[in-house]
Amino acid sequence: MGAVGRQRANVRRTAFFAAMAAAGMLGLGFASVPLYRIFCQVTGYGGTTQRASAAALAPATGESGPTRTLSIRFDSNVGGGIPWAFYPETRTRTIDVGGKSMAIFIAKNLSDKPVTGRAVFNVTPEQVGSYFTKIECFCFTEQTLQPGQEVRMPVLFYVDDKFNDDPDTKDVHEITLSYTFYPVEKPGDQG
Repeated sequence: MGAVGRQRANVRRTAFFAAMAAAGMLGLGFASVPLYRIFCQVTGYGGTTQRASAAALAPATGESGPTRTLSIRFDSNVGGGIPWAFYPETRTRTIDVGGKSMAIFIAKNLSDKPVTGRAVFNVTPEQVGSYFTKIECFCFTEQTLQPGQEVRMPVLFYVDDKFNDDPDTKDVHEITLSYTFYPVEKPGDQG
């Protein structure tokens, strides 16, 4: 093989590796969102809360010492032009760490058409996300409200006992659970 043949082989090899690197980066780009979501759910990073079934909830055992109380503040917002009134029935509640609690949010469709929305949520301060667990929440599914319809939507939650043992949460006395409803466009909504 002459110098020209080796040069062509090097160009083909370089082109092949460049194409593989580009394909790998494209694949990582598509995988990054689900991988980031999984990372946040596992670690509670960015205030992402945990999710549990009612059957998985064990009663608080008090193994980690005396029960601590926290003030939970509920925040509600609407975004993306969704024509809803949305607010918590009660703005704050005092809870025992490890005990189940429930909050009610109220949503009303102010338009003359059915509107479907989806709630996104966050909890602050961020370090409590891995301890704040929702058992049941309207945010797990889309909500469709008919014209003028008003609904009461529950959130069943608890703060894990392990919260008491984390040095990063020792100065936390208030947690804010925040929801924002956004419209969900269904096929044919553009009409």
